[in-house]
Amino acid sequence: CGIPVVKMSGRGLGFTGGTIDKLESIPGFKVDLSKDEIIRNVIKYGISLTSQSENIAPADKKLYALRDVTATVESIPLIASSVMCKKIAAGADKILLDVKCGSGAFMKTLEQALKLAGLMTDIGKKSNRETVALVSNMDLPLGNAIGNTQEVIEALETLKGRGPDDLTSISLELASQMIYLAWKDDTVDLEFEYCREKAKEILYEGKALCKMRDLIKAQGGNEEIIKDYNLFKQPVFSYEVKSEELGYVESINANLAGKASVLLGAGRQTKEDRIDHSAGIYIYKNAGMKVDIGETIAMLYTDNKNAINEASEIVKESYKFCGYPPEIKPLILA
Repeated sequence: CGIPVVKMSGRGLGFTGGTIDKLESIPGFKVDLSKDEIIRNVIKYGISLTSQSENIAPADKKLYALRDVTATVESIPLIASSVMCKKIAAGADKILLDVKCGSGAFMKTLEQALKLAGLMTDIGKKSNRETVALVSNMDLPLGNAIGNTQEVIEALETLKGRGPDDLTSISLELASQMIYLAWKDDTVDLEFEYCREKAKEILYEGKALCKMRDLIKAQGGNEEIIKDYNLFKQPVFSYEVKSEELGYVESINANLAGKASVLLGAGRQTKEDRIDHSAGIYIYKNAGMKVDIGETIAMLYTDNKNAINEASEIVKESYKFCGYPPEIKPLILA
């Protein structure tokens, strides 16, 4: 939509995936850009997705790495300062935050999520940045994919108009909010619904996918992965997890699903761990769906054969069944 975006992201912490880890699953994709490269890409392509450099939010880079091994991953003040220092240092004047809430997030309750959202928007206002936060539901895994390559492929499928309904819906909502933030001012009578329609148009006309191609090309990645997913690193082992129960999926504990993906190699258990970008989980039976005994509910991917049994049991444990179609919570909570 012509709105320049600079996004500075971190790596995975605990059981949550990191944007930088995901992007590095794209062959050749460079995440550690210099200040000059960031500016050049934003001028030429309108977008830059980067990790922290030594010169941009350097204190946060050190604190971020320490949080995983000092039991401070879930500290609200440390989360707020970490998120906002990167946004402010990158120079954004309009900031939109997606604060996750539920079993798959650091903020387990709506009360905690609202506290974090309030703290971050306050920091933004005190720094003269217009800041808006949405609180979204992370009681269930978002989409069907968990893991780095798996989630990049799912994002590409979404940009092709074939993504899961929940991921497509929340992506359009966030995009609409960003467009509204960027375009509205005192001289324009802008309707939010117009921004929503614009986001849908950009997605379904394929312009968003073209922008993804620009991004991959600008940062040294192999843009052919958009057409050929076999160019991603492929897992050595795959394993079907089959249901031992009959009924409807009432919920999937996103925390447990995340922990299973870490066991398979998709995340770090210690600061020094190397990530297996091909490792992860694909969920075939999501909340609200009917399941028969013996039916495949998920597929595990890994290079570590020894992790399969334990990860499979954790995935089974994450599923909760009921005898009737359950009511699903809304995606946007506040």
